[in-house]
Amino acid sequence: MPTLHDAAVLVAYADALLGRAGLAPVQARDVAEVLVEGDLLGHTTHGLALLPGYLDEIAGVIRPPAGEPAVLSDRGAAVAWDGRRLPGPFLVRRALELASARARALGTCTVAIRRSHHAAALAAYLRPVAERGLMALVTCSDPGMRGVVPHGGRRDVMTPNPIAAAWPTDGAPVVLDVSTSITTHGLTRRLAREGGRFPGAWAVDASGRPTDDPSAVLADPPGALLPAGGLDHGHKGYALGLLVEALTGGLAGHGRADPREGWAANVLVQVLDPAAFGGTADFVRQATFVADACRASEPRDPRAPVRLPGEAALARRTRQLAEGVALYPGVLEALVPWSERLAVPLPR
Repeated sequence: MPTLHDAAVLVAYADALLGRAGLAPVQARDVAEVLVEGDLLGHTTHGLALLPGYLDEIAGVIRPPAGEPAVLSDRGAAVAWDGRRLPGPFLVRRALELASARARALGTCTVAIRRSHHAAALAAYLRPVAERGLMALVTCSDPGMRGVVPHGGRRDVMTPNPIAAAWPTDGAPVVLDVSTSITTHGLTRRLAREGGRFPGAWAVDASGRPTDDPSAVLADPPGALLPAGGLDHGHKGYALGLLVEALTGGLAGHGRADPREGWAANVLVQVLDPAAFGGTADFVRQATFVADACRASEPRDPRAPVRLPGEAALARRTRQLAEGVALYPGVLEALVPWSERLAVPLPR
């Protein structure tokens, strides 16, 4: 049986590490809560597994950035920020707060953020917005990294460029979080470290040959991940990845055409209030009808009924809040040096 941890204890532990490393209290709390939320939802490569890397980044600067993002443009429903390399969870949460308030007044609001730090699991932000009756979209790219090959190409150009969204039904909200690449860098590194393989030809090696070997992506010279759809239909994931580049780096006005600044993110946050369109009641009625129709679809395998995006993750979250969080093996072990260095005891 895996060791189970109380979610609040994990948040307090991560909060203490980040605070002693130098983050401002509000930043540390936001990062800690978002990382643990990732683990609660089952996004184990984007939960506390990210914390050692974040601490490395904080330790690598003389003084971690503090304060607020710089406002580049504000037209009410359209806002642009320079994130000043502040923590991604801090910035995305602030953007969702602003966009939600303005969507209530204006119907919709979009915030484009340049020069954020990494934003963790995008799904970790969305449930509260949808539960307030709003629809949210969050997407991001990392202009300082590549790793995903364009369809038909041999060299990487983009990052996995995830798209996440959530909207209300008369039950649990629909919450999706999908990469426009066939998988993520986090899972690739984990499989390579554990000696695993991809389920199929999810990547190309440095010569452009399809491979199921994750270590080929990390080799020198490196290979690259394929877009979602793989060798046959990768033009679809490739097109969506390009869309994310336009929505993030394009609208933020800063991206791959500029000098690299390390581990970073450009983020787009958009919130829509159904009340300003066809009406909240009719939105929920339509969304619920489609959701019910999908669940009622006869499954190919009776043991695996059709479910909605996020349904299993939200059920896992409820269960782990009640019973405890099962961290992926090795996550706490990787934090032992930081616990010793910053004098923060590991959670029991």
